[in-house]
Amino acid sequence: MSRVAIILFGPPAAGKGTQARKVGAALQVPVISTGDILREAVRNQTELGKEARRHMEAGALVPDELVDAIVKERLQRDDCAGGFILDGYPRTVHQAVFLECAFKADDLKIQVVGIAVADDVLVRRAAGRRSCPKCGKVFNFSGDPGKKGAACDECSTPLVSRADDSAEVVEQRLKVYHRQTQPLVDYYRGRGCYVEVDGDRPVDEVNESILTIVRDPIGNPAKNAR
Repeated sequence: MSRVAIILFGPPAAGKGTQARKVGAALQVPVISTGDILREAVRNQTELGKEARRHMEAGALVPDELVDAIVKERLQRDDCAGGFILDGYPRTVHQAVFLECAFKADDLKIQVVGIAVADDVLVRRAAGRRSCPKCGKVFNFSGDPGKKGAACDECSTPLVSRADDSAEVVEQRLKVYHRQTQPLVDYYRGRGCYVEVDGDRPVDEVNESILTIVRDPIGNPAKNAR
């Protein structure tokens, strides 16, 4: 039986993390966030974390070779046997090819959903974003503030602003995104598994659009959902 990989694709602050949690809960599949994995490594000051921190705080992508092995190991765990959601991976065509090759024997089926939001909206969103320094969960005061205000819903730890959410760093990350990650749209469109939704809407409306897409048969995506 094939596994289904749902890839949420979009620029920084597009809402991928929020939508990944909601879709994962609805479909009862694990959400694999490379951002969370890397931030945990940064908090634990591992060798990977130290190198990743240098790239993340500069607004650059973490090199492929530092990410690929982590993702492959995580996706081989038992909880991913029936499918999974990827948030933040792949970000380059190289990573997309690696994913397909690494799981070719498992007959992995891929559905990609792009969340489209204008750059100026993304910069404003990032300014309102807060994260939990303990568990890594991300909230946004303008769209997904959580239930406890300035504290994390999961562990009640006070939320903080991330260094990579400053306007200057976000603008740099967007430049990197458009230059290096945007070609993935063409790559997945060529494979017939890419569908785009308008991400500049209320969270629940975006979620409804995404669920409509991923519940359709893989490999036969609907027209762009708005």
